Amino acid sequence: MRKDPMTDKDLRRAVLDELDFDPSLDAGDIGVAVSEGVVTLTGHVGSYAEKVEAERAVRRVRGVRAIAQEIAVRYADAKKVADDQIAARALAIIDWSVHLPKDAIQVKVAGGWVTLTGTVDWQYQVAGAEAAVRKLTGVHGVTNLIEIRRQVPPAAVKDKILEAFRRGALFEAEGIKVTVTGDKVTLEGAVTAWAERDAAERAAWSVPGVRAVEDRIVALS
Repeated sequence: MRKDPMTDKDLRRAVLDELDFDPSLDAGDIGVAVSEGVVTLTGHVGSYAEKVEAERAVRRVRGVRAIAQEIAVRYADAKKVADDQIAARALAIIDWSVHLPKDAIQVKVAGGWVTLTGTVDWQYQVAGAEAAVRKLTGVHGVTNLIEIRRQVPPAAVKDKILEAFRRGALFEAEGIKVTVTGDKVTLEGAVTAWAERDAAERAAWSVPGVRAVEDRIVALS
């Protein structure tokens, strides 16, 4: 039997259920609007980590085509932290991580907004540094400007990405086109779900030397 397509009303209900289901979220003050598969998140949460987790939860819902993230972070007065304290804690947590090179990452904080700079060897270190500091109390947002050193000649990047695609079990590599310009990768094509789109993007980022990924892949449902 053919299944009826999901309406915006159905999708909104599914998104709300996923937000309520996530144990790391207090979704009571999050608003959800849906128009033609585009989900807009509004309202406020008690930490930046919750704001990021809310977006991740929405990405897990089948049928979501795009997300407009407008959630604000509101800390209670008792939890407000001075910028210098946030900076000191951010540096400490980065230094404690065995996966992040010591003294390679610099931190600047203004009005609770953290900016990360520096140079590392791998994309997972870029993502790891951001994941570490976003959990700190007092953080309202993170701008990640950490760069990746080039390790692989541009000519070899495309082959390595295609090899990673073929090893993956979540999507069909033949449906995705890969274009490499210098150290920038552009992905195009179509997959059946948002999770497959994310898997393709992670595979592209996993190749050493990739500094930018433009993901134009369309999730069909």
